[in-house]
Amino acid sequence: MIIGTAGHIDHGKTALVKALTGVDGDRLKEEKARGITIDLGFAYLPVEGEEILGFIDVPGHERLVHTMLAGASGIDFALLVIAADDGIMPQTREHLAIIDLLGIKHGIVALTKSDLVSQQQLADLSAQVREAVAGTTIKRADIVPVSVRTGQGIDDLRAKLAASAKHVSRRSAEDRFRLAVDRVFILSGIGVVATGTVLSGSVRVEDHVLISPSGLPARVRSLHVQNRPAEIGRAGDRCALNLAGDGVTKESIHRGDVVLDPDLHAPTDRIDARLHLLPGETKPIKQRLPVRFHHGSTETGAHVVLLGNEPVLPGATVDVQLVLERPIAAAIPDRYVIRDTSAQRTMGGGYFIDLRPPKRRRGTAERQAQRAALAIVDPLTAFRNLLAAPPFAWDLAIFARDRALSATEAKHIEDVLDLVVLEAGESKVALAPDRWQLLLAEFAEHVAAYHRENPDLQGIGREKLRLMFQPPLAAAEFAAALQKIAAMGHVVLDGSFVRLATHAVHLSPGDEESWDTIQPLLAGGARFRPPRVRDIATATGHPERDIRRLLKLAGRIGWTDEIAHDHFFLRGTVLEMVGIVADLAGRSANGVFSAAQFRDRVENGRKVAIQILDFFDRHGVTVNKDDMRRINRHRLDLFGPLVQSSDQIQGRESSPVGRSDFKSE
Repeated sequence: MIIGTAGHIDHGKTALVKALTGVDGDRLKEEKARGITIDLGFAYLPVEGEEILGFIDVPGHERLVHTMLAGASGIDFALLVIAADDGIMPQTREHLAIIDLLGIKHGIVALTKSDLVSQQQLADLSAQVREAVAGTTIKRADIVPVSVRTGQGIDDLRAKLAASAKHVSRRSAEDRFRLAVDRVFILSGIGVVATGTVLSGSVRVEDHVLISPSGLPARVRSLHVQNRPAEIGRAGDRCALNLAGDGVTKESIHRGDVVLDPDLHAPTDRIDARLHLLPGETKPIKQRLPVRFHHGSTETGAHVVLLGNEPVLPGATVDVQLVLERPIAAAIPDRYVIRDTSAQRTMGGGYFIDLRPPKRRRGTAERQAQRAALAIVDPLTAFRNLLAAPPFAWDLAIFARDRALSATEAKHIEDVLDLVVLEAGESKVALAPDRWQLLLAEFAEHVAAYHRENPDLQGIGREKLRLMFQPPLAAAEFAAALQKIAAMGHVVLDGSFVRLATHAVHLSPGDEESWDTIQPLLAGGARFRPPRVRDIATATGHPERDIRRLLKLAGRIGWTDEIAHDHFFLRGTVLEMVGIVADLAGRSANGVFSAAQFRDRVENGRKVAIQILDFFDRHGVTVNKDDMRRINRHRLDLFGPLVQSSDQIQGRESSPVGRSDFKSE
């Protein structure tokens, strides 16, 4: 259990920690000389069993509240210290407000210097303390009179702290690893050491981690937990990590950084959050008010962007958007505190709702529903409610990352909610089962309606179909949905077109006869250098305009593609050439190939080879840079799957046989 002191300057916090543990938390020469704590101090107390109590001793001076916040964010238990001869002072109240804003639910109030006052004064002060903590997260805290000078109450306080350790629930070690850095130093013969409290997850020796927000990679060479060598550190532990790696120096890591699982690295400078403005504030918060923002051990400037039209009144709790001066590493539902820009007072705080909020349309009903769902702390309930709000789909991978959930926890959400997941790269857009059924029905209606209106066309273009949905899925997720629906047998993907499995285009008898004459000229050994419209007209005796019309019709059906003006290739040939460019790129060490290499494979001359590659460039199959091309693997199926039937390769697509719930009228 990590215990953090809190209280006014010179109320005896450091002396009390030394009396409890035997360790002097003042480690700096200036602290020794002035007799006050300037920076964070640390001490440890073994208790019965294998439990170790860790103490974070924080400064009480009003100008050092930012340092107090750096230590307070990682504690499980608050030790609020009040000198009996001085009573409740300004920093006592401010520290108590910070304890409440940070959601610290367990604590004890120690009345130090109790030997200097009478029993009646102690009773009066206890009543004042009980009134002060009422309504806060530590409203049920015990009040223990102590004296460091006489030893009165020290054993009792130590026993109460040890007993509390058995009841304070540990943070989840199932989540992904995060540690908020509050101190960095060099140990002779060891190297760079970063210390902090493990906010979530666990870390082991030899783990690879990242320093966020900089993104610097590092390796954990060794670690200490509660001031002892260990192989693993878990959520709630005070850890010292010996870090190594290229660029890892004392200067490259700072207080406010977070050492974390590499999968969690996604810094943000814009956050939707729930904000409670303290009742003691004298003015409301107006639009874009500048503040000092504190999260974990981080401090930076920020602006409070109001999501409503009215100022935030003292005592109110509302949702706001925080725009930070620099990116930070964060997770939901981390706590934060805001102070005024002069650093004289704490104004309020709360917890994070969304680490990737939109800049615009923040006040729409749709966005309000999303925020209401995201504000739910329980991940399963939050995600269920998210999928019930527009756009009824959400990226489970981003949701899990932003809450530091492990892969096991994310899979649990997927299984319990029976989600339909559309995977595209690292994205995992999820829909509830009922929404997926509605999407299938909408697919059916859109495609069937298009067939009714355009019976002579191969199908509807993928992008045109995507934009028919409101709101439309992102292109990558829509492509994943198409693949899933096609795999179910509901639709057929003909290159860049989509059709129902039951839909087929038929030529007129005259066009059918003409096609039987033209198609062989485009196939066989000449398929990579087929004749142009004029040459086909000469060979068949048909007018050029009729040949051109028929080949364009074949293009709409999906039998041909016009690579260049009046130069048509069979779709099966185009697909074969896609396979060739993919093979050329795959055989290259750096994934690029030249036009000459492609020309030599298809044996059709440089001019035609360039025209084919330009056609692929226009359709995004290849990317041209300095006359060298690389493939776009996400577009390799644009003209159909690379394994085709003989009918398709010859230019006649047979209708697939298979079950389909979609009907073409």
